[in-house]
Formats: sequence, structure tokens, C-alpha cells
Amino acid sequence: MIKLRTIAAALSCSMVTLTVYASVLPANQTNSQWFKDGAANVVNKSQLTTGEHAKNVILFVGDGMGISTLTAARILQGQQHAGHQGGEENVLSFEHFPYTALVKTYTTNQQTPDSAGTMTAMATGVKTKAGIIAIADTSLRGNCLSSQGNELISLVDLANAKGLATGVVSTARLTHTTPAAAYAKSPERNWEADSNLPAEAIANGCKDIASQLVERSSDNGLSVALGGGRSYFLPKEVIDGEGKAGKRNDGKDLTQTWLNSYTNAAYVWDKSGFDAIDSSTTDHLLGLFNPSHMQYEIDRANDRGGEPSLTEMTTKAIEILKKNPNGYLLIVESGRIDHGHHAGNAHRALTDTVELSSAVQAAVAGTRSEDTLIMVTADHSHVFTIAGYPQRGNPMLGLVHSIGGELALASDGKPYTTLAYSNGPGAVVGVRDDLSSVDTTDKDFMQQALIPMSSETHAGEDISLHALGPGAHLAQGVIEQNVIFHIINQVQQLGGTKY
Repeated sequence: MIKLRTIAAALSCSMVTLTVYASVLPANQTNSQWFKDGAANVVNKSQLTTGEHAKNVILFVGDGMGISTLTAARILQGQQHAGHQGGEENVLSFEHFPYTALVKTYTTNQQTPDSAGTMTAMATGVKTKAGIIAIADTSLRGNCLSSQGNELISLVDLANAKGLATGVVSTARLTHTTPAAAYAKSPERNWEADSNLPAEAIANGCKDIASQLVERSSDNGLSVALGGGRSYFLPKEVIDGEGKAGKRNDGKDLTQTWLNSYTNAAYVWDKSGFDAIDSSTTDHLLGLFNPSHMQYEIDRANDRGGEPSLTEMTTKAIEILKKNPNGYLLIVESGRIDHGHHAGNAHRALTDTVELSSAVQAAVAGTRSEDTLIMVTADHSHVFTIAGYPQRGNPMLGLVHSIGGELALASDGKPYTTLAYSNGPGAVVGVRDDLSSVDTTDKDFMQQALIPMSSETHAGEDISLHALGPGAHLAQGVIEQNVIFHIINQVQQLGGTKY
């Protein structure tokens, strides 16, 4: 108690000192727009109030969206605005949120995690091994028998049990790791279709992830599921609208199963079908817009069947879910940020991050902060760096130019980019390429890397959590990743535990 009082007294004295000091600051300091903006930011936050409970919760997950990705995407977006001051002053939509925390991402067996362990932590409140989806870490990865009895209850399970509407949206395959952790339980992240199941899993009754999405009991079913991965829901004998065969051995057409399972249900696979959906009369919507992952945002216009954007899918999901008078839980993943980084391709990763920002803005516009908690986070980071002392306003995807405007050169006499990776497919073995005549802003340009690897890796540092709405004040400090589950559970009163 004495220690707490001492700290409080010290803080009180510090505030007095700051107030006195501010009264003698020179006018050229207090008249600075930087000074005014900073003061206004603190005043605005000091006046914020937040409720304790939320009717609705939307959790956005930028897969692989580490702090350096946020910074680079923020600047890239800013440089696309007319009259920008360099781009650095820009703010992504969710960076306006009043509460922020840092989140530790390790899994129980890895310092640097994968998406299975990290999303399981967020979805169930329990950390587990890499590669395992909503299964306790006492199980063996890839072993069906060891997983039985170790299944974990997810936020979606709890929300459905309370009578809420639930939805999952992703630009990756819906059966891929991050969206799958919201609704499925599997000791192996790669068991996306029944054709992926090994003999041991089949013998012991484990179900593939696509089946688990569609064949949930009607009172525990998703109201909305939008993303990629169509092939995993169709038999091998079926050719879809884009000329691709399904992957299922069991002959099941799970899209038809979806339609048969619910009233006022719809299934769409292309942009025109999506646009035609009437949210007021559709209560259960399954959209599978690509045989595998959906297109990157920058490539979306070239898709054969056409695809809705992440913003459009988020908006449609909210329109359907909000009809439930009890409220809803929506999980939205921008899955291809991660894939762009793995490919050593910053342009696609950052463009998808900017699109996530747009989707969050649409969610804010389509909800009320009085009854809806919106949180934005990542599952893990990437070995992605911003370096080289470029001048203010240097093109985010360009070569480094120093403050005087001259092209910066490395010790080998060649220019280099602001963005790079510590490992990945862009690594140079031998003599480094001269980038003087290369368009580094091209969407296919692969940033250089230090260590040669076929796929760039995740990183292990903390990621961020941004929160707005009832209960947002719980997103503060440095937290374990599984705390995100507990924030949602408490704020939405899902009944997973008592606080």
C-alpha cells in the first residue's frame, strides 16, 4: 500500500511539474502545430468514457501485420493522398482508436509462432502448440487420437450458445488456419479437406476443417462465412465456375449441405452473386470466391469470377448479423498480408494492409460505438524492416534517397530500398543486383533479403491491439495473446468464465 501511495504521489508531483513547465514554454514551441495536435490528443483521450459491456464484437486480424507493416502501410497510404506532407503524418483508420496494447505472440513450443497457435490463443483463451487448431497442447500435432478430449471451446461456440449471430470473413481460404480456429478443432492445421486426412485420423473419426464449418449443428452454426477455399468444399468430380476441380474424396458437396441446413440460406461464388444478395432476406450466407486463397487486393480486378473486397465482405456480414436482436460476434481476417510477406513482396502485403484499414473504417461507420466493441490486431509479425535513413517523403516502395535528395549507396556502390527482409526468396547469393534501373514500385518486385530462404519467415516480436467501444479500456499495457479472448468474453458476457 505504501508503495502504491508513493507512486501515486510521484505521478501527482510530475503532473504539477509539467503544468508549471508548460507555462514557461516559448511561443515558438507552443504555437507549433505539432505541439497543439499533441495536446489536443491527450485532452480528447482524457474525456473518453467507455461502457463495460458490448452487444456486438468485431475482431479484425491482420495476418502477419507487425508494427513495421503498420508503419510502412500508413506511409504508403499517406503518399497516395493529394497534398500529403510526405506520407509519414498519415494515420490508418484503427490507429485513431483510443486504446492500444502490445501483445506477446509466442506459442507453447515456439518463440516465433505460426497462425494456428496464435489464433487459438485469441479464439479460446488458451495458448497451444504451433500447427494445432483449438486443441490443448497436451495433444500431439497431427495425431487424431491424442486430440480427443482435448478440444477447446471457442468464442464462436460461446456466442452461438448465448443466441448471438456469428460470422467469419477472410481473404484466405476459410479452411486456412486463422479463420479455422474460430469454428474448428483439429490437431493438424493442414487437414482442410477429407483428402488431407491421414489413415490414423480417418480411423479415429477426426473430421476435416471444411466439414466442421458446414456440418455444425444448426443452433451452433455460423450465420456468415465469406472467403476463399471453394475447392475444399466440393467433390473431385465437380468442376467449379472457374474451371477448377474440387478436392473432396467423400463425394460431398458442402455448399449444398449449407443450403439444406438453414432457412433463408444462400451460397455465392462470384462477385455478381455476392452483389445480388439481399441482406434483409438472407440469414445464412456462404461465399467461396476462389478455389484457394482470394486474390491480393491489387490483383482482385483480374480474377476470373470476380471477387468482393474485404471492405465489401465486412459490410455485407455486418448487415446480415446485426438483424439478430441479441447481438453478434464477427471475426474478420486480412489473410494475404502474411502471404505477401512470405513471398518477399512488400507491395502486395502493404496494399492488403491498407484495404484492412478501409474495412475497419467501414465497420466503424456501420456500427455504434455505444454498443459495439471493435478490436484490430495481428496474429504475428514478419522479419520486415524499414531502414536506410531515407529523406522525409521518400517513396515507401522506392530506393533510398538521403536528405539532400541524392541516391544513397551501400558499401558496394549500389543503391538499395527502404524496405527489406532479414530472410526470404529475395536474398542475393553472390553479387548484389544494381537496382538503379529497376522499378522497385512494381507490384511484382521482390525486396532484397539477407538470408536465402524459399519463403520469408514470421518474426517473434510483439504485435499491437487497437480497441474502440465498450470495454476498449481493457486493451492496455503488454498482454499475453490469450487475453484477447478474455476481453471479449468479459465484455460480451459470453459466460466462458466469471470475472
